[in-house]
Amino acid sequence: MPTALTHAFVAFAAGKACFRRPMPLRFWLLSVGCSAAPDLDVGLHAYGVEYEDLWGHRGMTHSVLFAFVLSVVLVSLAFRRHAPVLTRSWWALVAFFFAIIASHGLLDAFTDGGLGIAFFAPFSENRYFMPWRPLLVSHFGVGSLFTAYGMRVLLAEVVWVWLPVGAVVGCIIVLRSWLVRRHETPR
Repeated sequence: MPTALTHAFVAFAAGKACFRRPMPLRFWLLSVGCSAAPDLDVGLHAYGVEYEDLWGHRGMTHSVLFAFVLSVVLVSLAFRRHAPVLTRSWWALVAFFFAIIASHGLLDAFTDGGLGIAFFAPFSENRYFMPWRPLLVSHFGVGSLFTAYGMRVLLAEVVWVWLPVGAVVGCIIVLRSWLVRRHETPR
């Protein structure tokens, strides 16, 4: 799995790309939290859940269904005053949080270890990887980042995730700014 830093970076970048208006702190905190939420399945090992089980690591909590259900529940509860259920703003937030949560499994599928991602759980327990896996599996814990291996993990993430995502988001922001200026300029 990529580091929590990379999952958070993707969430932050997506928020900047998707929303022009300033978003409240609650939005940013939930975005970062949701980007890491699928890894809560690691804690289930203490209750006897094995890695390869449906609820094991990279199983149900990394699925598309989990991403959808969590995004619907989260937006319905956390944004009920600003985005009433089934309104356009509610759907926009659900789509955003769905993408953030689902991006976790997608990024994990680009790593070089583990059993794969159960994208379609519970309907299928098959686990998948991407055909190209340039990201190194990171170890849990902040301390692991301060090792030689941790530095290699971070370097791979900067090269294969941070730089491309940053470039795309930068282009979106520049294009958006250009379009706004072009629209406001009298002809």
